[in-house]
Amino acid sequence: MNTEYIESGILELYVFGLLSEEENLKVKEMADSNEDVKAEILSIEKAVIDLSYSVSPYLSAEVYNKIRQQLIEKHEGVIQMPRKSTGSYLGWAAAIILLFGLGFQYYQYNQATEEVQATKTERDKFEQMLANVSQENTQNEKALAIIRDKNNNVVSLAGQTVAPEAYAKVYLNNEDNKIYVDIAGLPEPPKDKVYQVWALKLKPQLDPTSIGVLDDSQRTQNKGIFAVENFEGAEAFGITLEPAGGSPSPTLEQLYTLGEVKS
Repeated sequence: MNTEYIESGILELYVFGLLSEEENLKVKEMADSNEDVKAEILSIEKAVIDLSYSVSPYLSAEVYNKIRQQLIEKHEGVIQMPRKSTGSYLGWAAAIILLFGLGFQYYQYNQATEEVQATKTERDKFEQMLANVSQENTQNEKALAIIRDKNNNVVSLAGQTVAPEAYAKVYLNNEDNKIYVDIAGLPEPPKDKVYQVWALKLKPQLDPTSIGVLDDSQRTQNKGIFAVENFEGAEAFGITLEPAGGSPSPTLEQLYTLGEVKS
């Protein structure tokens, strides 16, 4: 009975503090009533005290040293080593090796999990970068297609008194009945202000028609090129700075660019 109990491995778990309170109590009662069990516990405790932490560097040094210190204090620094059989020695040694093995596997699992997470994070960043580059290329291609279209009639808009350095271009495509405005040469509008594009009839009198209020927040996305409403028979184009939402008629004091359509 004593041999089976000693070789069951429960005493090793008792020394390492891995048993429940009820199980600890049973082991203590057994040790108090049985000298062989008590001697075996002392042997295991002595082995733990003598064991070098370097045997398993993947276990927590703090936990190992805490157990070791508690055992040293329990025996006031000295344990009389009883005689023990080779079989019982192999019992507690196997238990210690098992604990070290589990600790090492847990360490490897955590390392692998961290590496997988780091790889996923880097992959997500790379995929986002590719998506941004792809979107940028698509926008560039659209802008270039408009600029290079041989059917476009290009109207240059020069800066006016309020902004002499400003400039813009209008692309008239009579084949597709589309009009595009390039405002890359206009300064960023003040807060709560927008640029508004006007198609102008010059004769018999000035007759402006709004063909687009430009959302400057889309300037970067559109490469500064905006599609506006088509207007047949425009003789000139102008761009003014207006309150958010646009105006029913142009504010001439805020005329930024103006250009006449060449026949």
